[in-house]
Amino acid sequence: MEQPTQPSKPIDINRLQQALSVEAERGFGNLQGREHLFADFLGSSLGQSSWHRADRDRAQTLAGEYGKYDQLRLSQRKHLVAETRRFLYDVRRRELVSDRPPAKEKIAKTTPLKVEASKSTQSSAYRKPNQNLRLDSPLQYLEGVGPRIAERLANRLELHTVADMLNYYPRDHVDYARQVKIKDLNDGETVTIIGTIRRFSCFTSPKNKKLTIVEVMVSDHTGSIKLNRFWTGTRYSNYGWQQQQKSQYPKGATVAASGVVKRSKYGLTLDNFEIEVLEHSQDRIESHTIGRVVPIYPLSEGISPELIRRVVVQCLPVVNQIKDPLPEKLIKEHKLIKLAKAIAQVHYPPDSHALNDAVKRLTFDKYFYRRLVSLYRRNQQQASPFIAQSKLVDEFEQRLPFQLTNAQQRCVNEIRADLQRNTPMNRLLQGDVGAGKTVVSVFALLTAIESGFQTALMAPTEVLVEQHYRKIVDWFNLLNLPVELLTGSTKAAKRRQILAQLETGELPLVIGTHALIQDGVNFHRLGLAVIDEQHRFGRDQRSRLLQKGTDPHVLIMTATPIPRTLYLTNSEIEVSLIDELPPGRKPIQTNLLKGAQRRDAYELMRREIAQGRQVYIVFPLVEESEKMADMKAAIAEREKLQKSIFPNFKVGLLHGQMSSAEKEEAINAFRDRQSDILVATTVVEVGVDVPNASVMLIEHADRFGLAQLHQLRGRVGRGAAQSYCLLMSSSKSETAQERLKVLEQSQDGFFIAERDFQIRGKGKDEGTEQSGHAGFSIDDRLPDEETRQQLYQEARAAAESILTEDITLESFPALKTEFEHHYQRLQGGAIFT
Repeated sequence: MEQPTQPSKPIDINRLQQALSVEAERGFGNLQGREHLFADFLGSSLGQSSWHRADRDRAQTLAGEYGKYDQLRLSQRKHLVAETRRFLYDVRRRELVSDRPPAKEKIAKTTPLKVEASKSTQSSAYRKPNQNLRLDSPLQYLEGVGPRIAERLANRLELHTVADMLNYYPRDHVDYARQVKIKDLNDGETVTIIGTIRRFSCFTSPKNKKLTIVEVMVSDHTGSIKLNRFWTGTRYSNYGWQQQQKSQYPKGATVAASGVVKRSKYGLTLDNFEIEVLEHSQDRIESHTIGRVVPIYPLSEGISPELIRRVVVQCLPVVNQIKDPLPEKLIKEHKLIKLAKAIAQVHYPPDSHALNDAVKRLTFDKYFYRRLVSLYRRNQQQASPFIAQSKLVDEFEQRLPFQLTNAQQRCVNEIRADLQRNTPMNRLLQGDVGAGKTVVSVFALLTAIESGFQTALMAPTEVLVEQHYRKIVDWFNLLNLPVELLTGSTKAAKRRQILAQLETGELPLVIGTHALIQDGVNFHRLGLAVIDEQHRFGRDQRSRLLQKGTDPHVLIMTATPIPRTLYLTNSEIEVSLIDELPPGRKPIQTNLLKGAQRRDAYELMRREIAQGRQVYIVFPLVEESEKMADMKAAIAEREKLQKSIFPNFKVGLLHGQMSSAEKEEAINAFRDRQSDILVATTVVEVGVDVPNASVMLIEHADRFGLAQLHQLRGRVGRGAAQSYCLLMSSSKSETAQERLKVLEQSQDGFFIAERDFQIRGKGKDEGTEQSGHAGFSIDDRLPDEETRQQLYQEARAAAESILTEDITLESFPALKTEFEHHYQRLQGGAIFT
């Protein structure tokens, strides 16, 4: 690729930092921008001659490294990106220093016991804005930060500038504004008390030389309370530090103390309290934690809440430099506060109403820009619309031995309407286990094929791929349409034949695993890609399949329940829900069992097998592990079950370490009733469809996620017989028991997903991480789901109206600039031009 060269153009450090940030967020994959790859863009920019003489050699060295970016391992790419970011911040710091007046005398460091030790030591930065600060100022120039702490904030929390800090929103607030008398304290309340120090002691524990204990006895005219704090580390065991604490809190001093009231063996106390010395009981509390609403930030090791609050407070005056990019008419129409006010209030709100207003505005912005980016991206893409009338679709529907449910028919209509537009479809087809998603997808595939396009269906495992192939090949045979299966196990000669037919366009549908995205798989005219269980593929893997065509339509399918909370606020996709099961299905009876009930479970299995039905027994491990000695494993337990428990029945085995041929043999034997019991790991979670199976026993059920348990349960109940799911757990954890009882209570996958979402968190909704408490999002602060949905719909409509008015956004210059920033972050690579 020809390198872009602009030797005379000034270095845009902000743009380079944004490019580095996007590359890191997207997994260091050398992103493709509108014109250039990330590494080409960085190499060219760093290789320019516009650098200051002192920086030129280092810039040239880094440029040379980006020339070898494709050959670097992932760890080496991460190191290079981090080194480049440090270099750019060094350059920025030197630029700022050359323009700065002489530094002011640094303030005394605050003590760990409270945010401000006394009024005489409070930094002027808490009261007066630093006139030299800008939104792009590095954090190291704030009072009490410096290079070492700034590096820690950058490396651990990705906080580099004042703007980064202002956009680092609190995940919660604690309201210390309620001031009460000591006699009125109640366990669990968050309060502030004002009283007099009757006793203060600070000493090293006689049992642990690294533990320092602070004890404060505070009294008012209604009573007394004892407060304790504990400090670990030799620094706090230092005699000088302890004496300093005693001198700052003398007997008789008036103090304000805030915390959560808790009951201890000494009576009520304030847990993890904050304290400030006042001149008198009516004195104004200057602290940014005591006696007010206090922000609680997501933290990392080695970064204290006091540090984050101190830095935020110094950054807050700079919000006045923020220009609101939203058009005034949108702000008024949706009753939003200004952006600068929202950012200030989300950190330190004067009251709960102000906090709600701030969260509403910031959440609206999040949803608005996500939808704006999605619509703009789709308008940039062009897809060939498929024909409205399809003889293949009509013939297929006539040949089906059953009628579609109302939900299936609705989803077919939604999908086919999308396929007739000239922008690419990006739709999620979500349905509970056994809801009939595959047959719905076939309507989409046939629509594409009759319109002259090729299609592909990709699934994550050979087991699932083969299940799809068995179903679809029967349907396609009725229509005289060819379909092929492509996996890692496909023989070389057959693979060559399939690839040749794809290139010529002879093959209308290929069903496969990751083998579909390998080099050498080329389509003549790919028009529709169907991706099943999409959450099991990485973002890059899904993208590589789509790159096999020119803006193909995309249909994503999943039986793993996704919370409404997530899909309602995902502007990238439209959603079709199959929210009813085919008629005749009976609810699966689900029971949570203790070890003492195992005999009852085995009796139920024997009765079911005697009636001609079959059983699954699922284990979390394939083989026994020293690290998990308390957990049973499939291989060893299968032997025990066959010899000692069910000697009269045939017990099969299926796990992920078996070869593809061995897996297929085990599944076929179970499907053909050559085995009565199938001992398995979670490899049976998707793709194993045996309607005759009526019982599933899941060992160590507490070790699985709720959505995964629901998926496993879906392997039974696929026939007309009453089916059972038995959850075996010996865990004494109340949380584990509560989770498992959710499955006893409901078979609604959406309800289960919401509970799983509440327990485990949703993960990042930007970048590549897809699960767990990976990150905090501002919409987590909304009061309820109804508010979330209403705000999302408002923001969505606002984005659509803006683009309808001006697709180029030229009429809204400030909005266009902000939009470009969000486009870079959400789409990745757009900056590399």
